[in-house]
Amino acid sequence: MDKKKILAKLKGGLIVSCQALKDEPLHGASIMAKMALAAKMGGASGIRANGAGDIAAIKKAVDLPVIGIIKKVFEDSDVYITPTIKEVGLLVKAGADIIASDATGRIRPRGVSLGEFYAGVRKKYPGIIMMADISTFEEGVEAAAMGFDIVATTLSGYTSYTRGKKLPDFRLLKKLVETLKVPVIAEGGIGEPDELKKAVREINAFAAVVGTAITRPQQITGRFVSCMNERKADR
Repeated sequence: MDKKKILAKLKGGLIVSCQALKDEPLHGASIMAKMALAAKMGGASGIRANGAGDIAAIKKAVDLPVIGIIKKVFEDSDVYITPTIKEVGLLVKAGADIIASDATGRIRPRGVSLGEFYAGVRKKYPGIIMMADISTFEEGVEAAAMGFDIVATTLSGYTSYTRGKKLPDFRLLKKLVETLKVPVIAEGGIGEPDELKKAVREINAFAAVVGTAITRPQQITGRFVSCMNERKADR
């Protein structure tokens, strides 16, 4: 699938983030593949997934575009979403259609800057579609100028200098959509259908990612229980 076809499939749609960490009940490539299939049956236009194993399994289960990441923690950096070229290589091998990485201004592992990372990736894998996970307007502008194919609001509220921001960050999304020529994807904190509608239909985001509100049943259950307990307290 070439870039135009991949983007055409995603445009105006819902991308479901199918991720489960090692300490979560649904962790496992086969489970995430079924989750992706369920998302497709519900009308998802794409999948975002973490880890080469999960991505390879998902690619066998569905024919939707897959945005791939690898979360890896390093002691010398706060960057953990596809932090080095090694992770990019694993994602390419797994068949990810789009590779997302942290594109904040923070220094990467071993002192590598975003510019150095980007140049290294483009040299080794010139044909891949790169998505920039950013946390501020300035980072989005810089990522687009650098050459990233897509910019996403993924990390707003998750960097030390944006922590505490109200999510979804519609203000950031709107500013990026109005400024950038590359596709801007809404991601982060979308938990209600009305928020999804606002991001895509009103602000004109290229597409939107929803994860926890769809694919983390323990947290979905917690929301219902919390609401029920609040009502008990009001009686």
